[in-house]
Amino acid sequence: MRKAEIRYKSDLAGWLMQDEEGFHFEYDQHYLASENPVAVSLTLPLRKERYDSQILFPFFDGLIPEGWLLNIAETNWKLDPRDRMGLLMACCKDCIGAVSVIPLETELK
Repeated sequence: MRKAEIRYKSDLAGWLMQDEEGFHFEYDQHYLASENPVAVSLTLPLRKERYDSQILFPFFDGLIPEGWLLNIAETNWKLDPRDRMGLLMACCKDCIGAVSVIPLETELK
C-alpha cells in the first residue's frame, strides 16, 4: 500500500492511499471537526466516509504536471508514466494552489 498526506494550505486534510483494490481518499476526523474545514475539491465534498475508486481520482490526477515538465520529471526521476500515484507523490509536494501531496516515507503493507 502507498499512502500520502493531503494538506489543504498547511492543515492535514486527509490521506490518499493506493492498494490492490484501487485508490482511497479519506478526510482526517480532526480536520472535519475543525472550525472551517474546506473540501480539497468540489468532487470530494467533506464527509466522514472514505472515497473509493478503481482509478486515481480526477482531482489528484489533474495535479500531475503535463507536457515538457512531466517529461523532465519522468526522465530525471526515472518514473513510469503509467504510475499515476508515483507521479503524484514525486511531483506534487509543492503544487500551485492550496493542496499539497506529502508522501509517507515508507510503503505500508
